[in-house]
Amino acid sequence: MEIKVTPARPDQLKKKPTDEANLGFGDIVTDHMFLMNYEKGKGWFGPRVEPYHSLAIDPAAMAIHYGQEIFEGLKAYRGKDGGIYLFRARENYLRLNRSAARLCMPEVEIDQVMDGMKKLIMLDREWVPRSPGTSLYIRPTMLATEPHLGVRPAKTYLFFIIIGPVGAYYKEGLNPVKIYVEDKYIRAAVGGIGNAKAAANYAASLLAAEEAKKKGFTQVLWLDAAKRRYVEEVGTMNMFFVINGEVITAPLTGSILPGVTRDSVLRIVKDWGMKVTEKSLDIDELIRAAESGQLKEAFGTGTAAVISPVGQITYKGKDHIVAGGKMGDLSQRLYNEIVAIQYAEKEDPYGWREKIG
Repeated sequence: MEIKVTPARPDQLKKKPTDEANLGFGDIVTDHMFLMNYEKGKGWFGPRVEPYHSLAIDPAAMAIHYGQEIFEGLKAYRGKDGGIYLFRARENYLRLNRSAARLCMPEVEIDQVMDGMKKLIMLDREWVPRSPGTSLYIRPTMLATEPHLGVRPAKTYLFFIIIGPVGAYYKEGLNPVKIYVEDKYIRAAVGGIGNAKAAANYAASLLAAEEAKKKGFTQVLWLDAAKRRYVEEVGTMNMFFVINGEVITAPLTGSILPGVTRDSVLRIVKDWGMKVTEKSLDIDELIRAAESGQLKEAFGTGTAAVISPVGQITYKGKDHIVAGGKMGDLSQRLYNEIVAIQYAEKEDPYGWREKIG
């Protein structure tokens, strides 16, 4: 299908931010958006790029009542040569389709939505920031639009992409964050939708995150739903721990999100010749490793923050300092490696980077 592009009129254009050092994260959107619609029996239709606008949603739309809403998060980067680059974008859309299948939503044609995304980015290319540590955040979203107050999969859907310039996700930047081990609430269980990037997963995490924030913590470290025993992920990141020279992360058993950055870290660390294990890590084992000094580093991985070092883990009221409260050597090395690939500052041995303009 041909993608119709309607540029915004001069009076519809927004004022671009001039202070890239204070972009924040998620508060600024550009002048345009990509949209397309779906109808059962007809498929996807009407792909278009048009001026950014509010959505008109029927109050009975099924996404509002039954939670059929999924999304993705990826970025475009301004390279040192001034070009605009994507990083493993296709992987994000493959994951979007897996999320769609889990929630009985229609899958998208990846080449088509990536074409629409690229047209959107290039139309708003002057919004891609140039300062170190900044990027253009990309948010593809799908939601059920059929007005129907009965529980079943919807018959109509809207898919759209909005974009905006961002800085660091956490105010700490690369300074280590403090995380609180949650053993009261659960986020997701095996067999549920924890491995889908669905709005409901994030709603389930909010209360624990707010309570942790009031106590001075940046994020919550979730334990498994069945036994409250095995370490899973942080609210916005997959987690890695370095214990006795072994790099450990939770396995993809169905309750955590299969992160693109997580996969990138696994590939890189294996190529560096380090021992990497995907296994269920008992929280008591983790705490013993922290107390004995065997836990050398802990860090989170995700599109928003890339690598976020952890300087403190608090469990059952006791604080455990990690890596002396500083960013560890592996965390720093991984951050430097991934960012250098994303911003085209070095060769890309994996074929992850794509120049679009």
